[in-house]
Amino acid sequence: MMKNDELNIIETEANSPLDRINSAAEAAEIPPPDPERMLFLLESEVPSERMLAARAFCELKDPRSIPLLIELLEDVCPLVRVSTTYALGRNTDVNAVEPLIKLLERDLNGYVRKGIVWALGNSKDSRALQPLIHALKTDISAVRLWAASGLAQIAPLNYKDIISAIPPLIQGLRRDATAAVRSNCAWAIGQLCRELPSNVVYATAIDALIESLVEDEDYGVKDDARSAILKVGDPRGLQMIEELEFEGLI
Repeated sequence: MMKNDELNIIETEANSPLDRINSAAEAAEIPPPDPERMLFLLESEVPSERMLAARAFCELKDPRSIPLLIELLEDVCPLVRVSTTYALGRNTDVNAVEPLIKLLERDLNGYVRKGIVWALGNSKDSRALQPLIHALKTDISAVRLWAASGLAQIAPLNYKDIISAIPPLIQGLRRDATAAVRSNCAWAIGQLCRELPSNVVYATAIDALIESLVEDEDYGVKDDARSAILKVGDPRGLQMIEELEFEGLI
């Protein structure tokens, strides 16, 4: 099944849509959405009202919204589905994980899939691990970017999941054509290495970070690899950073 991979998505964007919420000063002037009205509008027959309500639950947390939002994952309007995925990323629930995974497998809209992987990462549910690995390997760059971040949120819950997540992240760090995706892979590897003992998987991950620090042509990726090594505190990596700084190469 072909996916709509030609969407005009800002694929290097690394911030959550929730990061665009107004500043505190602006928010003080805008009253928050009324949860009761928004719950009512989630079942509206008008697509624009359903979309408005779903967007409201990107800010509001209300467990009553969850069953209604899960139903809206099947909405015929892609704009409603996009807003719904982000709302379920805010209102996380174990019952939403399987519907999100099933939608990720079949939805042709890249905006929707991007929201799904963001929500799955926030779910911190191990059932999402393999779908996120698959997305990191096969989807469009905007989706791959969030899949890498999602793996860093889910995998630390289980040692076996960390071992499963590290190889595709290393592959993404070394081979992905999009610098922002490689940067997120570097960040995710750094997060996961902090949970690992000093073993072969750990050593391979550190090798990949050092390789990117030395060889990647994008300075942003280099900087994220450097930050990851510093946070892990690996002696080999720290020595390489020191040598490169001494030579003026970073």
